[in-house]
Amino acid sequence: MKKLKKSVLAVVSCLTLSVSVSCFANSDLTTDVEKESYSIGASFGHHISSQVYGQSQLGAEVDMEQVVNGLLDALKDETKMSKEEVVTYLNQRAETLNAAKQVKLDALTAKNIAAGEAFMAENAKNSDVKQTESGLQYEVITMGKGAMPAGNDVVTVHYKGTLIDGTEFDSTYERNEPNRFSLITVIEGWQEALALMPQGSKFKLTIPPALAYGERVVGMIQPHSTLVFEVELVKVEEPGEGAHGMGLSGMGMGGMMGGSMGANPHK
Repeated sequence: MKKLKKSVLAVVSCLTLSVSVSCFANSDLTTDVEKESYSIGASFGHHISSQVYGQSQLGAEVDMEQVVNGLLDALKDETKMSKEEVVTYLNQRAETLNAAKQVKLDALTAKNIAAGEAFMAENAKNSDVKQTESGLQYEVITMGKGAMPAGNDVVTVHYKGTLIDGTEFDSTYERNEPNRFSLITVIEGWQEALALMPQGSKFKLTIPPALAYGERVVGMIQPHSTLVFEVELVKVEEPGEGAHGMGLSGMGMGGMMGGSMGANPHK
């Protein structure tokens, strides 16, 4: 224990002389203990760095000299503040960061709502576009002649999803594999649109936030985003044991449309 304490103090002394790793520049990591110990420090350093970066991105001022002083004092067990004071000021910091996050979120929300409304207003000028009472817009690309899904029927679809700026966030066409899921597991905009589509149909959908993900952030989809989909209804089946949500398939919409993400918070 004494040996460990001396080692820590040696490290602290080195860092105190210069807030850098220059005093270790000529030290080779040869043993597993050295490498493991260095990894502990590197991991801790990366964690602190990411925390500081995240806070600075929110506009919060960070005094790096005092961050280092606090770390060194804690290693020496000579902190200038009591544990209660540390907790108090960390909580104060958390409140400041939460307020800054809310300001950014409010600005992003207002921007996305305005952009979505403008996009849908322009889209509505297209004579081929129809709009339902809920606000869903759809354009028939191909009208099929098969069965129409309802209730908890199981559907197989091919689709491509984009943001209103054209950025594609998912496509079953790229994966060359359609998705199969129960109709009731997906967002309301999809439920409503698919109920209008006979098997074999292909529609272009424009879905407002209230029928999509609302205030949630889902992958690259920002809060209150209006979404555009091209959806091809490949097959309609009655519910059975084979029905399932879209499941997880990475960060694409294939991992976001089903399960808990399918429930709309405004429903």
